[in-house]
Amino acid sequence: MADPSSYRPSPGQIPDSPGVYKFRDEHRRVIYVGKAKNLRQRVASYFQDLAHLHPRTRTMVTTASSVEWTVVSTEVEALQLEYTWIKEFDPRFNVKYRDDKSYPYLAVTLNEEFPRVQVMRGAKKKGVRYFGPYGHAWAIRETVDLMLRVFPVRTCSAGVFKNAARTGRPCLLGYIDKCSAPCVGRVTPEEHRALAEDFCDFMAGRTGTYIRRLEKDMMQAAEEMEYERAARLRDDAGALKRAMEKSAVVLADATDADLIAVAEDELEAALQIFHVRGGRVRGQRGWVTDKVEAVDTAGLVEHALQQLYGEERGDAVPKEVLVPALPEDTEAVSQWLAERRGAQVSLRIPQRGDKKDLMATVQRNAQQALGLHKTKRASDLTTRSRALEEIAEALGLDAAPLRIECYDISHLQGDDVVASMVVFEDGLARKSEYRRFQIKGFEGQDDVRSMHEVIGRRFKRYLQEKERTGEWEQPPPASGEAPHPAQVPPAPHPAQVPPAPHPAQVPPAPHPAQGAPLPADGTDPRDTDPRGDDGREDDGRPKRFAYPPQLVVVDGGQPQVAAARRALDELGIDDIAVCGLAKRLEEVWLPDDDDPVVLPRSSEGLYLLQRVRDEAHRFAITYQRSKRAKRIRSSPLDDVAGLGETRKQALIKHFGSVKKLRQATIEEICQVPGIGRRTAESVAAALASAAPAAPAVNTATGEIMEEDDGGTS
Repeated sequence: MADPSSYRPSPGQIPDSPGVYKFRDEHRRVIYVGKAKNLRQRVASYFQDLAHLHPRTRTMVTTASSVEWTVVSTEVEALQLEYTWIKEFDPRFNVKYRDDKSYPYLAVTLNEEFPRVQVMRGAKKKGVRYFGPYGHAWAIRETVDLMLRVFPVRTCSAGVFKNAARTGRPCLLGYIDKCSAPCVGRVTPEEHRALAEDFCDFMAGRTGTYIRRLEKDMMQAAEEMEYERAARLRDDAGALKRAMEKSAVVLADATDADLIAVAEDELEAALQIFHVRGGRVRGQRGWVTDKVEAVDTAGLVEHALQQLYGEERGDAVPKEVLVPALPEDTEAVSQWLAERRGAQVSLRIPQRGDKKDLMATVQRNAQQALGLHKTKRASDLTTRSRALEEIAEALGLDAAPLRIECYDISHLQGDDVVASMVVFEDGLARKSEYRRFQIKGFEGQDDVRSMHEVIGRRFKRYLQEKERTGEWEQPPPASGEAPHPAQVPPAPHPAQVPPAPHPAQVPPAPHPAQGAPLPADGTDPRDTDPRGDDGREDDGRPKRFAYPPQLVVVDGGQPQVAAARRALDELGIDDIAVCGLAKRLEEVWLPDDDDPVVLPRSSEGLYLLQRVRDEAHRFAITYQRSKRAKRIRSSPLDDVAGLGETRKQALIKHFGSVKKLRQATIEEICQVPGIGRRTAESVAAALASAAPAAPAVNTATGEIMEEDDGGTS
């Protein structure tokens, strides 16, 4: 536990202007981000007597080891920078709302030539119009099915659309008049886009115009005795009315507003949002969060507004936002919302009438959500705590392993050997920490040797990170003793001139497939799921291999466990426990023990270890399959320097296949648009040096298949 006075800045150092401040821990991770009108007053408030601080604030300041700040011009800029940093650094002591599920939206892809109506989840995409969120995907599909009678917009996937265009026959919806069939040219792109825009206008609440138009056309058709057309228009108007009835009118003045309600206790808070458009509830969603910082209802509302509208622009920010309590700096938050909408936004507490009654309904939903969450979480927390305690007791650990890393090796008959590392913290998967490895130290199938290599590479990175930050220094070797493996700096590339740089300063070497060896420390520059910053910048972002686990689990028995323990011993790491979980009898193996630890089948600890092991296996085999698929789809053209995907496709399209391209002369290759003589010579040389693959055989007939595509050769 750190003493806050050890890093307390002097009052004269801190400016008294608006700004944003960051607390960092001993590993330089950002653990808290805050904003202030007056930085001097706000930051100084954290360094008073610990007994006077809120318990959560006390925990934060004793976990931190430094504080820094950034001055901005206005409070609105401070609000925006605070949101940006919370999203970037993911500080552990900041309130962060997360959806309790992935809500579906009704989306119209206006960024395509022929817009498509579909159900979408996840992050919003540019150029796509969204409506919702909805509680269930089936509710969206029912609404769309009713509206396609009047607005026959395309709903098919890109593959179905292209196939219909190729064959000249629309899909079933085109035959039953629920699609205008732009795939076969029944309507022009402009006419289809107009249909999609009308669909969006209706979903946005401008409903009266279309229903009145349909009723007018129906009466005119009846007067002209076109009774079939009149009946069809009557059914269309009825379909639109039924679609409208699915979202009841709650505000009579056609209000566009979001209503936010908060239910909270000392530890947690639940948030409910009703999206009202055109006076109707068009969407609803809810979040639950731990109150990891000392925050009141107004602070929870401010964090919720940042989460809701931080990535939104235009009409996605409504004219009115109704809340149970106003943020501390209401004027700055209102101005920030107005900038995102591009027009004035009213942020207020409803006082009377329909809006106050609807807010009470939203509040009841929030209370129910919090109660349901606490019921579920009580069971989850108890189960996870019991599982971690059982593992600690079975393995003889001093404390419960709050961070567990599991490793698995995957290959196909010795080819494409890869490994995975998955991380569980507090019994829950932390997918942002997952990593992938390629086994490059040797060829062939050897799971034990592979496990030794992976563990060594992972923890060498960990030691390098500790050394870079000054947290760890190896003692010098005794006289006549060989240096410790972690102390040996990577050997310089033959093309480099000594002296050799410090290990942490050595840039990643080229991949072995490019003709250069691995660095001397055995690390592979691609030992990662491509996320993070490789630990090169001291900026508080999560590093790839910076944090040690309390327990390493390997998928396997005694040999794999012994290999992992040996790799740690070679690095001088003796404070990390190792065990293995064998699939055959689900036995837990420990280093240097001849007999396994057998946990009861009903043990929560065993169940957690199985989940960790199965997740590592899933992650490894997914990576191995992707590598195998990429290798199978490879082509000799991939090795031609400077030949991009567009020109490769042009070559294949011109000649029909790699086989025919291999038979072409340089002059014939030069005839392809965009291919010069030097490129043609490179293509010819690459195809000449690549041995043709064995011909494919139809297993049903025994017929040798001629190569007729551009996939492989």
